[in-house]
Amino acid sequence: MSIIKTENIDVSFGDLHVLKGVSLSVEPKEVVCIIGPSGAGKSTFLRTLNGLEKFDSGKIFVDDALLDEFEGGKHVFKMPKHERAKVLLEMGMVFQRFNLFPHKTVLQNVMIAPVHVKNVSRDEAKKRALDLLERVGLKDKADEYPSRLSGGQQQRVAIARALAMEPKIMLFDEPTSALDPELVGEVLNVMKQLAQDGMTMIVVTHEMAFAREVANRVLFMESGKIVEEGTPAEIFGSPKSERLQQFLKSVL
Repeated sequence: MSIIKTENIDVSFGDLHVLKGVSLSVEPKEVVCIIGPSGAGKSTFLRTLNGLEKFDSGKIFVDDALLDEFEGGKHVFKMPKHERAKVLLEMGMVFQRFNLFPHKTVLQNVMIAPVHVKNVSRDEAKKRALDLLERVGLKDKADEYPSRLSGGQQQRVAIARALAMEPKIMLFDEPTSALDPELVGEVLNVMKQLAQDGMTMIVVTHEMAFAREVANRVLFMESGKIVEEGTPAEIFGSPKSERLQQFLKSVL
């Protein structure tokens, strides 16, 4: 059973056709990395999965249940509100920018959603937040404010915050692109550990070494379409399409 599946997702912004019939099925515990040039539609696709971006046509399924269906820009089917909210909470998302609350401590940032969205007790939320901060190597920074942290540390807090909601799947939208090069490794190491622990992940990334090492499957997107997909060995070792060959030459 796929944990998340899309069928023929189309997205346009005015005259700009951003996604053109994108279909994908992701199995539990699978790590899928999406690579491609800027403007290929990678981030837009990720944002359609958890409802941050509307799409014009296609279907999205979560745990084989239909979440959304659009046809010609019109909503044909929408999961009932209560069920939908529950399903969307099972998708954690980490953005390029960290989006932490600057006026709250690291611990408060990680606790806030479980307490206010899932009605978890403060004691339970605090215990889980401290466990997660230890997992990302930042338990000693629990009482600091985001402004006192490096970019890599802030992104690790953002990962802990997403994990605090106990998601079934994690979506990463170029999580290292806003970081100084020397800070990239500390974030990727946390993501590698998540993958080893069996977290289902869809990762939009420019980090080819990470995709090659961690992904079960790599998708190459160009001009709003999935041009090629395969194992890391297939994508990086024997790319079929000329466009992917050109892309890899430019980035490797």
